[in-house]
Amino acid sequence: MATLDHNDKKVIGKRVVRNEDPRLLTGQAQYVDDVDLPGMAHAAMFRSEYAHARILSLDVSKARAYPGVLAVFTADDMGADCYPGPPLVSPPPTVKDVVFNSRRQVPLVKEKVRHAGEVIAVVVAETRYIAEDAADLIDIEYEPLPVVADIEQALEADSPLVHDDLDSNLAAQLIQTKGDYEAARKSADVLIRRRFTIERGTAAAMENRGIVAQWDAKSESLTVWDTTQAPIPIRNGLAARLGLSESKVRVIAPFIGGGFGPKIMMFYSEEMLVPWLAIKLNRPVKWIEDRRENFYATTQERGQVHDVEMAFTRDGKILGIKDDFIHDTGAYDPYGLTTPLNTQSHVMGGYDIKNFTSEFKVAFTNKTIVTPMRGAGRPHGVYVIERMMDIAAKELGIDRVEIRRRNLIQPDAFPYEHGIIDQAFAPLIFDSGNYQAALDETLKAIGYEKFVKEEQPRYRAEGRRVGIGVLPFIETTGVGPYEGARVTVEANGKIAVATGVGTQGQGHFTSFAQIVAEQVGVDVTDVRITTGDSAHFNWGTGTFASRGAVVAGNAMHAAAVMVRKKIFKLASKVLNAPEEELELENGVVRVADIPQSSISLKDLAVLANPLRGAVEPGTEPGLEATAYYGPQYGPTAFGVHAMIAEIDPETMMIKILRYVVTEDCGTILNPLILEGQVHGGVALGLGNAYYEKLHFDENAQLLNASFMDYLLVGSTEMPRIDVRHLETRSPLNELGTKGAGEAGAIPVPALFAQTMEDALYDYNFEIRETPLNPNRLFEIVREEKTT
Repeated sequence: MATLDHNDKKVIGKRVVRNEDPRLLTGQAQYVDDVDLPGMAHAAMFRSEYAHARILSLDVSKARAYPGVLAVFTADDMGADCYPGPPLVSPPPTVKDVVFNSRRQVPLVKEKVRHAGEVIAVVVAETRYIAEDAADLIDIEYEPLPVVADIEQALEADSPLVHDDLDSNLAAQLIQTKGDYEAARKSADVLIRRRFTIERGTAAAMENRGIVAQWDAKSESLTVWDTTQAPIPIRNGLAARLGLSESKVRVIAPFIGGGFGPKIMMFYSEEMLVPWLAIKLNRPVKWIEDRRENFYATTQERGQVHDVEMAFTRDGKILGIKDDFIHDTGAYDPYGLTTPLNTQSHVMGGYDIKNFTSEFKVAFTNKTIVTPMRGAGRPHGVYVIERMMDIAAKELGIDRVEIRRRNLIQPDAFPYEHGIIDQAFAPLIFDSGNYQAALDETLKAIGYEKFVKEEQPRYRAEGRRVGIGVLPFIETTGVGPYEGARVTVEANGKIAVATGVGTQGQGHFTSFAQIVAEQVGVDVTDVRITTGDSAHFNWGTGTFASRGAVVAGNAMHAAAVMVRKKIFKLASKVLNAPEEELELENGVVRVADIPQSSISLKDLAVLANPLRGAVEPGTEPGLEATAYYGPQYGPTAFGVHAMIAEIDPETMMIKILRYVVTEDCGTILNPLILEGQVHGGVALGLGNAYYEKLHFDENAQLLNASFMDYLLVGSTEMPRIDVRHLETRSPLNELGTKGAGEAGAIPVPALFAQTMEDALYDYNFEIRETPLNPNRLFEIVREEKTT
């Protein structure tokens, strides 16, 4: 159990053990698949085998006749209800001449499939087994169409069209500039140009997606359990789509076995279908995604090609950068420009760059939809700038660390305004930071000087290939629009907190409890957090973009401060003492110099809700408050990762010997939870660097859609991670917090490439693509040796 030393009233910043772990470890936590309702039916999706084809005929009669089948629905059966989901975000209003062609998926495809795995029909049966067997009986005839599998070819004039109503496969185009890059280019001593390729990966969450919907015809109310990161927007969208009052739709996002971004994508076909089915059949319906479906139907990320040019002085000072890139959005673009904008706004890294120009084009292809995944475009931008810094260091003969040190933004330069917009269409402004300090801390922790001067020469003399990498990164976090929270002192003396954000393993039940406990003077275990249930809190956006601790956390802090004021105001009357003479600790309000004059929060809560008499005008019953927080722009976190790794040049298998992370995410709520977030991020980052790559053929067919073929990082590949903390408070919010949920993953692919080049120093090669794998790295090294 979490405990707190009440001799120290400070709760924020303590290494409090997670409140939620007993439920998780003993199997008491509820996940969507745990929902089991009387009379519940089960759905199975009939999906396209082709990436691009016209549907010539569809016969579901055999499936409908199969014993145990309740219904089979096609797009024709849905009629007017089969229309696209709403766009999640709009084109940036602050950028001129932006191109944005919004195309969203429908619940069921009628005429043309645009990627393998699209849903064509749905079977509902008494069991999932029956539904799957019946789906196999559906007869369909396709006319295969030419496939758009390559993002560069997608934008060629003669490319087949993913969407026939458009003139091309251009989904979006946007240009951003600052300063005068052309002038910087002309004055440069050195120009460096490279092309980088970033391939697709998948989140591979432990828990796949799932939905259960229950319709109560008598009360005309709908309850939906959904593995979503955004329960309130899902509630709002379903109500609008189904013609229901929002008060009649309850969406519950229970415990979720990993979100990582794809579970915020609104709306998946299944999210539109399953509630509709429950209403249509007037009985509960469950759909749980299997792993193969997850590879085809859950959104993916990455897929970019960058052409980059950087201008330098001879002493390594950056004069400017130009980055033009193509981003693969897949068959649809419901998430708008979030990922490419994140890439664009991270291409300058944490460096003082005065001149910048970048144009991105977003291409439709016949692949699974791309939406943000942990990092959400940030690793791509960091990969580009940090690979270019490594190449520049080599060409200019400057140490890799030194060239970075010469260009980092200095502490007195904050707030640092870039003059472009970020993913939230807000100005890209870095609020605060001490980047040099983070770099120095990491160098010291990894033993950089000793390794380079003593250890590495010894390894090389022994014939061992051991390399070191040190790499900084930024992470824009805590974007709006807002979150809210309600804090209540209940009659049992416990504290109830409700918020609209969901939780997918971030430790919210503990970190949020610490924020509130510090203000209302109770133990962390006496704070009960409710997340992700629209019946408990009516407003909110969701858990994404490293925003929970920043946006929801500050809303909770504000509400808790308001409750604290109410506590002191009422206690002052009850105890007949001025508020400034009262103290609140251990769930008791007492007069500071007369400790026997006191009242418990339990008793005070009862007095705050009288059953007789009158409530004083201008006051409210109860010890409760609701508050909201919305940032003008999000705070920017910073960090540095360092790695020492050994590689076998014969097999290209690696062993990470040391790994250090220095993270500066402002005020730390709970170091223990923060370190867990970093560990998980590094694991995903290593996968994105050397293991996790989706392989498609020329027909956009996925070739490794199973864990037999898709490589994941396991415990044997994970190193011990030494996490260091700096705290540069953000001036943008009361808590001084910045986000950290994605920080562990962001710099790892670039760091890995730097380390491998250092380990294989005598092979004279460059890594310009990610993810790699042992075979691909072997090919790159061999290609360089033969040229």
